[in-house]
Amino acid sequence: MSREDSNREEKEREASKLSLYLSGATFALTVGFAFFGIKQCVPYADTLVLLAYRYAAALIGVILFVAITRLIRGPEQKEPGRPKGKLYMNAAFYMLFMIFQILSMYFATSIEGAIVFAMVPIFAKIIGRVVLGERATWLQNTFVVITVAALIVLIILNATDIHMSVMGLVIMTIGTIFMSCQNVSARYIRGVFSPIEITTCISVGGFIFFFGTAFARALITGDLAGLFEPLTHPRFVLWVSFLGIFCILLSAQFMSYMLAHMQIVQCTVFSSASTLVSIIAGALILGEPLNWYHYICGGLILAGVIGLSAAPADEANSGKSLRDDMEK
Repeated sequence: MSREDSNREEKEREASKLSLYLSGATFALTVGFAFFGIKQCVPYADTLVLLAYRYAAALIGVILFVAITRLIRGPEQKEPGRPKGKLYMNAAFYMLFMIFQILSMYFATSIEGAIVFAMVPIFAKIIGRVVLGERATWLQNTFVVITVAALIVLIILNATDIHMSVMGLVIMTIGTIFMSCQNVSARYIRGVFSPIEITTCISVGGFIFFFGTAFARALITGDLAGLFEPLTHPRFVLWVSFLGIFCILLSAQFMSYMLAHMQIVQCTVFSSASTLVSIIAGALILGEPLNWYHYICGGLILAGVIGLSAAPADEANSGKSLRDDMEK
């Protein structure tokens, strides 16, 4: 290989790393600001109706994205014989996570849920090791522990009232496991299904389930007008569009893209950074106070995220993929 070819490949690798890190940072910012959008929508709709319209907005965004892409690039040539059941299973894991997250709200506070949800990188690491055979180095494990521990301490210190019920703990843990399974599944089907296909399946499934459930409830209660009443408020339409297009469609797209090119532990840790973004945004936008522990824990979380992203990862540790199983 010539020096020129070697330099070109090195530049391509660096550009690929930069795009992955930018995707991770954008994912953290997008998800981190979701709390603000939810607060803007809460006065107009309950949780089920809000989820129904979030996924409706995400589905509209997917349809527009696919339509524009096809106009520019033409119809995509898809490989025949792909096991689409694996794609549907991936979307099902995400849906189950959302369902259990909603159920947990009846038994525990959002603070308590955040503490359990902070364990996603740990669960995903364990499941990825068992199911895919993906191995992490001792350095990666160290950064994961630092990030998760700092996040849990930050959430606990930032909370004003924590009363964890056994039922709430069980439900939130199950939901967190399903979220971890979705991450592992997305990693497994990399190279066979594209990030936009994964995102489309999640958006369609979410719309059918949540909007269908909200519509059925409205029929049973005789309150169809109440289901569509939030759409009369421009503020609601604006923020629910943000939550659907940015916080579901684009965040799922970014995460799927990262999982296709990075190890599971390196991707899921960006969720920890999104919680930090939420706290900082609350201070800057809503005037919430920042204390000494915010700076210390925030610094540790950032150090863990950056360190884990930059930690050397041997390709041999990546674990099996659906492509590997299809070629057997």
